[in-house]
Amino acid sequence: MARRNRRGGRLEAARPEYLHGLHAIEEALKARRRRLDHLWIRRGPARAELSRLVELARRADVPVEQADLDRLLEASGRGEGADPNHQGALLEAGALPEYGRIQSLCEAEGGAVGTRRFVALDGVEDPQNVGAIARVADAAGATGLILTDRRAPPISPALARASAGAIEWLHVARVGNLARALEDLKQAGFWLVGAAPDATDSLYALPDRLLRGDLVVVLGAEGPGLRSSIRKALDYPVRIPMRGRVASLNVATAGAAVLFELLRRADAAADGAHPG
Repeated sequence: MARRNRRGGRLEAARPEYLHGLHAIEEALKARRRRLDHLWIRRGPARAELSRLVELARRADVPVEQADLDRLLEASGRGEGADPNHQGALLEAGALPEYGRIQSLCEAEGGAVGTRRFVALDGVEDPQNVGAIARVADAAGATGLILTDRRAPPISPALARASAGAIEWLHVARVGNLARALEDLKQAGFWLVGAAPDATDSLYALPDRLLRGDLVVVLGAEGPGLRSSIRKALDYPVRIPMRGRVASLNVATAGAAVLFELLRRADAAADGAHPG
C-alpha cells in the first residue's frame, strides 16, 4: 500500500515495476517523475531506438545493462507488467506518484485562470482504454487525470504502454468520491463538461465563456455511461453529433472528439484575439 505525503500525493510503492514498450520507457526517462532504477537493453547489434534510450538513461544517471533475451524475460516476470513483447528494453522503476486530494492536483497545476484542463473518468476500468484516454488528453493539452479509488485500474506498466508514455506527463489524482471531487472543482472555478449520448445540447453549441475558464472533461464507461450523481454535477452534458448508423463511440474516441473540439475552439479564439 502506498503512503501519502503531507500534500496528499502518493509516494512510490517499494515494489518495482517493469516498464516495457519503447515509447513508455522513453517518456519515463524524459519526465523523471518516478523512481528510475535500472535499464536493460537486449544484447545484439546497435539499434537507433535503443541507443536513444541508453543516452536518456545515462543523462538521468540510470544504470544500463545489456542482457540476452532470456535475461530480459526473467526480469520482466519478476515484477508487474510481465510481457514477452518488450521490444528489446525493460525499465525497472517505481510507481508513478499520484495525488490523493483534488486540492493537491489544483496546486500542482496552478497558473492563470483558463489554463487548467483535466479529464475525469467515471467507471472506466479497462487499462487499455485509460491508457488511450491519457494519450489523447496529453495530445489535446490536458495536464491532469482524475481516477477513482474503485472502478479504475492502477497505473500499471500495461497502462503506461497503452498511453505511449503520455501518462508520465499527466498529474494523476485518485479520489474516493468523484461527485464530491467534481463539486470541489466547481467551487474552485472549473467548468464541468461531460460526454452524454442522450444530452440535449450538442458539443458544438458550448458557450464561448468556457474557453476562458478552467475545464474538466468527464467521461463515463461504455454502456453505463455517466452515473446520475456525476451527471447532476455537470455544468454542460453534451452529445457528440454523429451521422452514421452506429450510435456510440469508444470512450477514448469520444474523449478525443470532445477534447480536440475544445482545443480547436480555444486556438481559434486565441487567433482571433491576436490577429496576424
